[in-house]
Amino acid sequence: MQVPCEDCPIRYRAVCASCEAPELSRLDATKYYRRYEAGQVVALAGERMEFVASVVQGVAGLSQTMEDGRTQMVGLLLPSDFLGRPGRSASAYTVTALSDLTLCCFRRKPFEELLRSSPRIAARLLDMTLDDLDAAREWLLLLGRKSAREKIASFIAFLARREAGLHETRPQGRVRIDLPLTRETMADYLGLTLETVSRQISALKRDGVITLEGNRRVIVPDFHRLVLESGDDSDGGLPA
Repeated sequence: MQVPCEDCPIRYRAVCASCEAPELSRLDATKYYRRYEAGQVVALAGERMEFVASVVQGVAGLSQTMEDGRTQMVGLLLPSDFLGRPGRSASAYTVTALSDLTLCCFRRKPFEELLRSSPRIAARLLDMTLDDLDAAREWLLLLGRKSAREKIASFIAFLARREAGLHETRPQGRVRIDLPLTRETMADYLGLTLETVSRQISALKRDGVITLEGNRRVIVPDFHRLVLESGDDSDGGLPA
């Protein structure tokens, strides 16, 4: 599969969002697509990666494994997120496709050369890295201080902002989200049991905070109320 950059669904959200024609041509010359099935490993922690990539479709999970075999999911990669670290060839985490996954890959060395010569790409990657840092800090708060109900509400609010392409403002009106993860994976990511995730989703539905269509589609009638349920500051600008 090879998609022209101008037809790419993440064209204006990914690392190439600020690229002009000459930079897109250089990226196009080094890119290729890879597809992974749900459950397939993209890279193992410590393994050499010859590429960096943007997530085009699907969701990937980042995890670390302890000496005794315990594993913790430490992050998610959604469409437009960047995978890999320029200047470091080994993967810091095990990367696994949590759903069917499509990556737009760039060969590492040509991408690093382009990064050095293109201030626009370097600035865009810095912005994305800072957004990831904000999200990581929010995740620490979520794991350390929030109740199970607040964790589920926070995760749905996070997905709603990503769906709307918003970072510093809130979606307006009725919000419709297709959950990219199974409830089992949500439980792993949020540090909960499967039973707790199901119970809290049912409680949010019963209280009118969300409605459900099928197993994966969530509708949020009032985003402001969802934010209140998440335990976040309803007056402040919330990170994505």
